Amino acid sequence: MISKAQFEKELQILISNAIREDVGDGDHSSLACIPASAQGKAKLLVKDEGIIAGVEFAKMIFDYVDPSMQVETFIEDGTPVKYGDVVFHVSGSSQSILKAERMVLNSMQRMSAIATKTNSYVKLLAGTNTTVLDTRKTTPGFRVAEKWAVQIGGGENHRFALYDMIMLKDNHIDFAGGIALAIAKTKEYLKQTNRDLKIIVEARNLGEVAEILASKGVYRILLDNFDYDTTKKAVALIGDSCLTESSGNINEETIRNYAECGVNYISSGALTHSVYNMDLSLKAI
Repeated sequence: MISKAQFEKELQILISNAIREDVGDGDHSSLACIPASAQGKAKLLVKDEGIIAGVEFAKMIFDYVDPSMQVETFIEDGTPVKYGDVVFHVSGSSQSILKAERMVLNSMQRMSAIATKTNSYVKLLAGTNTTVLDTRKTTPGFRVAEKWAVQIGGGENHRFALYDMIMLKDNHIDFAGGIALAIAKTKEYLKQTNRDLKIIVEARNLGEVAEILASKGVYRILLDNFDYDTTKKAVALIGDSCLTESSGNINEETIRNYAECGVNYISSGALTHSVYNMDLSLKAI
């Protein structure tokens, strides 16, 4: 995974680009009718239920737009919320509050939806030794916030991007000429470039699992679209040689069954690509 410093850098890039996109050369609606000296206060109102996420991110956005704005927090990230709850108050320049409003709402609505879905999966895995992971199936430009939301919901992050972990999927294997060649070339590449990256290899059947194990040096085997019985056989075959991950056909009905097959991880793109935003509003008070 990427470092904390890189994670924070990505957040600042996200904020900077989103404000640039939304504000351009000025919030002319506010500039036209609200004096620069006007001071105001607003509340973040919940009109839904689930797990709130993005409170700390909202503070970063307010600080970027205007460091003089003050936030009084009543509900922290990761807390269950219901209709009518007030998460925080923000006070300061009225123009600044309005300039930050849309990015704060867009971010928190999506992050809360992701945290809520992740938390529901985490609860379904209670009592097993399996951890839920996200994927790279994220909204372009918003990945760092979405992966943060997964953490808030109780899940863990898979690789952040293409650069922080090696993941040999079916197309890599086919283009490289097979599993053994793909893994051998990868090990040589890492040696030549002096990179210390973990290697995950996708398997499509038990035969490929055996091939991956024969190559050695793999951190985790991804069991892609295996049924329950084949997953159990793969877990038994792999033993303690490396970690295991189930992926494909993961939903509320299947996730517990895959966990009970004994895999270490279950990854789900649905955590970030199939959620409905939580209904939140920023209202003047």
